Amino acid sequence: MDLTRIAPTDRQHIQKYGPGGFTVSGVVFSGPVLVLSQESFLWTAEAPETLKPEDFAPVLERASEYDLCLLGCGRRMTPVATIVRETLKDVGIGIEPMDTGAACRTFNVLLAEGRAVMAALFPPVAD
Repeated sequence: MDLTRIAPTDRQHIQKYGPGGFTVSGVVFSGPVLVLSQESFLWTAEAPETLKPEDFAPVLERASEYDLCLLGCGRRMTPVATIVRETLKDVGIGIEPMDTGAACRTFNVLLAEGRAVMAALFPPVAD
């Protein structure tokens, strides 16, 4: 799905998403991706259902810069494990699970508004 550009050019912007991955600020990523305001990189997490606090190490390293993590779970929202939610909450970051399309659109809007938001995204693959 193509998304309309609404973000400032000095920040990351999710341009496309699909079963194979993501295009963020002109860079194509195959598989899960972490999108921060100034950089994006491949994410080594395996699946939304198996997330552990360790999967969020890059997020925890930058905890002071963000207050919200949008979790794109694929085609359907998946609940976040309590230990993951508590680990992020302890450093001041809320986590909101949703389907990946909603997470991509919400990230772009919140970033354009100047919010301290990041996205942890799994591609929306078919069931």
